[in-house]
Amino acid sequence: MEFHGSESSVNEQSDLAGEISRGNGSGVYQWASDPEDRRRLWAARHNAFYAALALRPGSKAMITDVCVPVSCLSDVLVETQEDVGRSSLQNFVIGHVGDGNFHVAILLDPTSEKEIAEAKTLADNMARRALATGGTCTGEHGVGMGKMELLREEFSDATLSAMWSVKKTFDPHNLLNPGKVLPQLNLT
Repeated sequence: MEFHGSESSVNEQSDLAGEISRGNGSGVYQWASDPEDRRRLWAARHNAFYAALALRPGSKAMITDVCVPVSCLSDVLVETQEDVGRSSLQNFVIGHVGDGNFHVAILLDPTSEKEIAEAKTLADNMARRALATGGTCTGEHGVGMGKMELLREEFSDATLSAMWSVKKTFDPHNLLNPGKVLPQLNLT
């Protein structure tokens, strides 16, 4: 977690976060204001991905994210954790949730069509859960090819058409990410 504000505000926020964390069964809660200690803690956060991959040697991670209104965040997180908890695939949730954005990494065998399909279903469920709250199907990882069809659920044809107009203005020959990001429109 990262806290901002005056020194006393940051101390108060961190103490409260520590109490809540411990009250919910977290193991160790550490925080730091010293730049070197903060760098060390951030390095641990960034290395969490690689530590998770070690849970299943040879696996790859399908990473997905959503962004929801902060007022809906706890409900969406709980529902997502329940959903992925019923899955046969190992996974972990991580995020900078203060802005409503969180990520799920689903560990899978990249040669298993069954596991890829299960991971895709989990990711789609998560995205639709976000859309149902007025959130978006992606917070920062982008649309790519995996979430193109979800844009049809998030935006109207008129909005998607406007997005295509902007893309055609800056990329008239469709050289940048062809076949990715924006779904084809069949407007008559």
